[in-house]
Amino acid sequence: DVKPAVQVSAYTCDRCGCEIFQPVTDKQYGPLTTCPSSDCKAKQAKGQLHPSSRASKFLPFQEVKVQELADQVHIGQIPRSLTMHCFGTLVRKVNPGDVVDISGIFLPTPYTGFRAMKAGLLTDTYLEAHYIHQHKKAYSEIIVDPLLARRIDRYRQSGQVYELFAKSIAPEIFGHLDVKKALLLLLIGGVTKEMGDGMKIRGDINICLMGDPG
Repeated sequence: DVKPAVQVSAYTCDRCGCEIFQPVTDKQYGPLTTCPSSDCKAKQAKGQLHPSSRASKFLPFQEVKVQELADQVHIGQIPRSLTMHCFGTLVRKVNPGDVVDISGIFLPTPYTGFRAMKAGLLTDTYLEAHYIHQHKKAYSEIIVDPLLARRIDRYRQSGQVYELFAKSIAPEIFGHLDVKKALLLLLIGGVTKEMGDGMKIRGDINICLMGDPG
């Protein structure tokens, strides 16, 4: 989910009416409680501060998990993942299944509290993204040449499109055509329907695969 990250936190004082701005540079910060203005100090009145979200400055923030491609995973290992932080215009740039190149800064995430004592010298890492390049083309950008059009027409006339598509999913795994057909339906999705009373039925298909993961 995209969440607002605080850059400048604003407060209003109930005694002197001053607006106090607190720049936030760290991952964690403590909100101000007493008014530091000269008016309150001169009157020795400890005015209470109330947060003002309207005057505060926020930046869109999104945490993305990226995983290495299946063809780059070493034999006998599972794909490794990396946390990526996106700010500002980079949010909502990637969707699950996209193949992307990411440029950014590789940074450590220091632990706090008990986790810091337990971890010792070790820290987690994340990538602060600065640029994202998409590899997959949108359907509008795909150019259908006459050769590809003839192949599509040949597949359509064969009447075996469903089976051909299902067999092209994980071709290195033999059989399991019913599972592959279910995954194909999950990838394509259904049609969003709108009923007469205005209720919308989503076209997403949910599938529960059960079995031995080994």
